[in-house]
Formats: sequence, C-alpha cells, structure tokens
Amino acid sequence: MQVPEFDITTTINFQTIENLLQVGFTGFIPVADLWENCSVIPKIKGVYMVVRPTKAAPEFLSVGTGGFYKGKDPNVPIEELQVKWVNDTCVIYIGQAGGIRGGKQPMATLQSRLRQYLQFGQGGAVGHQGGCYIWQLKDAANLLFCWKPLPTDDPRAVEKELIETFKTQYGKYPFANRQD
Repeated sequence: MQVPEFDITTTINFQTIENLLQVGFTGFIPVADLWENCSVIPKIKGVYMVVRPTKAAPEFLSVGTGGFYKGKDPNVPIEELQVKWVNDTCVIYIGQAGGIRGGKQPMATLQSRLRQYLQFGQGGAVGHQGGCYIWQLKDAANLLFCWKPLPTDDPRAVEKELIETFKTQYGKYPFANRQD
C-alpha cells in the first residue's frame, strides 16, 4: 500500500501561517507580487490556499476586481460576504490543481491554475470562478498564496479532505469556497 505524501490525519490547524508551514505548505507570496511574476509557483499538481495575513476585520467591495467569465457577474452582495466570513482563521480559500477528472490525465499545474486565478482577479474573463469572493476584499492584493505539491497524491481528494477538516473545525466552509 502506498503511503500518501500528505496525511490529512495529522493535525492541521488553519489559524496561522506558522500552522500551515508545519504541515508543509510553502510560498506565502502576496497576490500583488504574483501579478508581476508567477514563475516561482511550481509546475506540478498539488493543493493551494489563499491566506489573509491580518486579523483585522475585512472590508468588502460591492464591485470587486474579478472578471466576467461567460458574461457572469462574479460579485455578490456585501451581506452575503459578511455571512460567509470565518473568524479566527487565516485561510480563506482552499483549491487544487491537477486532480484527475473522468479518468483523464491531469492538465493543470499549480502554476497554470494559480495563473488563471490571478488573471481572473485582474478582471480577466478566464475560467476560474472558484474562490471569486476574495476579489471583493479591499485588501485582495495583500492576500498570500501558498501551496503544497503532491506528485503522487490526488489533489482533488486532498482538497476535499482539507475543506471537510476546515468545516469540522469552524462549522462552515472557508470564506471563498462555495458549497454548490
């Protein structure tokens, strides 16, 4: 039996960046820096998180910077964002790149998936609407992206486990992870 490279059964705490470092997440690079150059993101499959490095109360924008993919407005009412907000955590979104869907070979890498996410946040009409709520945060450019490469594990399965673990700890999904 193959031992998974990322054992979610180890205690993961979503409260601080230090907690994420302890379980092997790396990067922690501000969105503004990645908008300039995302070549530091590895070209491998894995899971990633969007982290808000401050504990200050969030300020929401009625119109964020997210792109209109297929003409769909990514913005939601501020009241909806306030309900979705999760206190006492730095993690506001959990995602994956390279998971196998329908038996096909994985296409996305962390770099290609996060590049799409970042382009969406700059108003690009690209297919990355997951996590779109982060682009309605006033401090979106200061958010950090971190990742954990998973050369042999299925990123979709690890992402699902991380989200479920988060939900168990906080009673709801991370702020920008949709439940639909």
